[in-house]
Amino acid sequence: MSDEFPYLSINDFYTFPDPKTLEDDEGIVGVGGNLSPGMLFSAYYQGIFPWYDEEPILWWSLNPRLILLPENLVVTKSMRKLFKKRAFHVTLDKTFSDVIKGCSNIVRSHEDGTWITDEIIKAYTKLHEEGFAHSVEVWNGEGKLCGGLYGVSIGGYFAGESMFALESNSSKYGFITLALFLEEKGFKFIDCQQETQHLMSLGAKSVKRDNFYKLLNESLNFSTYKGNWGEIFTEFQDFDPLKRILGV
Repeated sequence: MSDEFPYLSINDFYTFPDPKTLEDDEGIVGVGGNLSPGMLFSAYYQGIFPWYDEEPILWWSLNPRLILLPENLVVTKSMRKLFKKRAFHVTLDKTFSDVIKGCSNIVRSHEDGTWITDEIIKAYTKLHEEGFAHSVEVWNGEGKLCGGLYGVSIGGYFAGESMFALESNSSKYGFITLALFLEEKGFKFIDCQQETQHLMSLGAKSVKRDNFYKLLNESLNFSTYKGNWGEIFTEFQDFDPLKRILGV
């Protein structure tokens, strides 16, 4: 990709090299370009995501790929207790900017600094304004934002990008709520990208690249819920994840 790569609007589409032609141990599909809305949308539509510490931008399609099928979600006894206590309140797309900034501020032991730079924040905020990037907010009993996550959704899949927790289990509470709601809405899967013990404990499994793209292609046959999910999914305010957890 050229250093003078053009800015792509949300209606412009860029075709990446086919990830399925990569060797099994290869993960990088492209190098360079930019984070314009059309570029990001094109990437996620093709099962590709940006991840880099310093420029140039690296575009990835991992093999294996960690995904969660909503029906395979694992809710532990300790988490069930939190849901029975109604420990937190969850919203959608209420304050995207606070969530992505919260994710950028979390220090992780396996990372030197944060990959969620000001450039990333600006790009995904723009994609949120275009209706494709979404946030899940988790609020405590005092009405303070204490956790959340954000990602990108096209068709019938949600690509999780990052999460943060200021209180124990808050982000997990938000993720479980989202997974149960997406299952109810008929979503095929959540793309968790790379293996982490945290996500695997929730039921996420690694699949080979070919299997991932089979699921992705099926998901792209679904209509996209484009826009602010807090406004589109008005039924979410009455959604009770505990009923789904208990199977009632």
